[in-house]
Amino acid sequence: QVQLVESGGGLVQAGGSLRLSCTTSEGTLSSYVMGWFRQPPGKEREFVAWIRWRGDTNYADSARGRFTISRDDNERTVYLQMNSLIRDDTAVYYCAAGNIVTTVFDRYDYWGQGTQVTVSS
Repeated sequence: QVQLVESGGGLVQAGGSLRLSCTTSEGTLSSYVMGWFRQPPGKEREFVAWIRWRGDTNYADSARGRFTISRDDNERTVYLQMNSLIRDDTAVYYCAAGNIVTTVFDRYDYWGQGTQVTVSS
């Protein structure tokens, strides 16, 4: 069992930046594929990015070039740096841990509680 806690969400103006963190207090995340997903208001959960601990990454088209997923050497924290935010980035952002490299949210086994990101114009 992996418990994940997201932080770093908030209200930001369009064009601004936020950095989300996903941390576990027990064990390490290095054996998992770590993903970030988001759920905009009234929409389904969608893939944002994933990272494997050896460093390879993948991004949704909407995130590529603006967002960066990374992991800490302490093996307990994953980040999502979000730049050039737009209103369409408004969503609840979730981190997830799984054992399969995939963009499909229901293939991930463990989830955080989510953190709200709101982008104002």
